[in-house]
Amino acid sequence: MEINLLHDFIAVAATRSFSRAAEQRNSSQPALSRRIQTLELWTGTPLFDRTTHTVSLTSAGEVFLQTAEDILRRLAAGRLEAQERARGASDVLKFASTNALSLTFFPDWLRRVETKLSFVPNVQLVANHMDACERTLLAGEAHFLLCHHHPSAATALMPSHFRSLHVGNDRLIPASVPLSGRSRKPRFKLPGTENAPVQFLSFRPESGMGKILEAVLATSPMKAHLRTTFTSHLAKLLVTMVQAGRGMAWLPESLIADQLASGDLVAAGGQEWHIPIEIHVFRPKFRLAQAPESFWQHVLKTLDHGGATPVRTRTSGTRRNSKTPI
Repeated sequence: MEINLLHDFIAVAATRSFSRAAEQRNSSQPALSRRIQTLELWTGTPLFDRTTHTVSLTSAGEVFLQTAEDILRRLAAGRLEAQERARGASDVLKFASTNALSLTFFPDWLRRVETKLSFVPNVQLVANHMDACERTLLAGEAHFLLCHHHPSAATALMPSHFRSLHVGNDRLIPASVPLSGRSRKPRFKLPGTENAPVQFLSFRPESGMGKILEAVLATSPMKAHLRTTFTSHLAKLLVTMVQAGRGMAWLPESLIADQLASGDLVAAGGQEWHIPIEIHVFRPKFRLAQAPESFWQHVLKTLDHGGATPVRTRTSGTRRNSKTPI
């Protein structure tokens, strides 16, 4: 069986369309369809349910998808390790990180772990939104993924093929500029009303924090009346827009601790609107090369000694009450 058949299969599974998958794979649709049929003959079972308008995986296809992704991930990881050894770069650690954590959490966290290492690693970091980071790890192009995590939000990193460690804590805080320079009252205040919804600066769907926020708000007993006026996957850009008085946004406390402390930003709602989130580092379940495997073991030791790292916070910018968080 050719490896390209697995790439074809994954493309159809991801796009749910033979035409879009063919375009993605630089192939004609008839040729791609024939290759999928060849793969189905090899597996001995249909992998897709085909109708006039939709393409979906069969139950057998769902199972085979995890196998196909794992095979390609292992091949990519093996190729990466072989290349690194050929260059004598056996100390390489490749990270994918969401944009916000690459700025706020990653540098200090890496420094703490490095103090326990017996070697000086060659660290390579790619920062992007959550969907892109997941694709990087799924493709075997990174050893680790650092991201925010909440049990309510879906992830493409299935527990059957990936493991994770809880390495830090953060919160999503609804933030607004104050009414005036010395005021601690927000210009944009939750929950809003149907007739006067709150101007809302939103994360795009591919953002990890966007997925978390959507999942939590969908199941919350409290109702926020919001009118989206701006959307981006960059938390740093949303901070800038909030500071410009364009509306309110749920922002990671790790990114706005200083602004909350100075009063440049204030909470747009009480503690019940704050969303506790975790910071996780993900890795494939299969054994990694020596350097990343050693790094993972030292992360475990760091957690055993000190636990997960809390977000850098200052309490002067927020008020606490006894209400249950959202």
